Amino acid sequence: MIDLREAQKRVYRNKINQGFNTTDVYKDLCYIQGELAEVFEAYANSKDTVGEELADVALYLLGLAEILGIDLEDEIIKKMEKNERRRYTKIDGVNVRISEG
Repeated sequence: MIDLREAQKRVYRNKINQGFNTTDVYKDLCYIQGELAEVFEAYANSKDTVGEELADVALYLLGLAEILGIDLEDEIIKKMEKNERRRYTKIDGVNVRISEG
């Protein structure tokens, strides 16, 4: 099992050690978008690199969270709990939220 807090710090340390961006949030947001496009391209073309591309997205998110001082593990847990409390109903085949729970 991976410790996201430690992974977040490790990703950031690697960014520093390799001379990657650690200050320009907008740049990293653009890089994340590019990595998502690579996931799409790999999946759409049945390439065996989908997992690696997803990992790239996750690594950029961890690094960005560290740049912003956000405990991503804590935020993910809170969001999962919030999503689990929400209730939905299907209307014309589409899930529509009916309660926050």
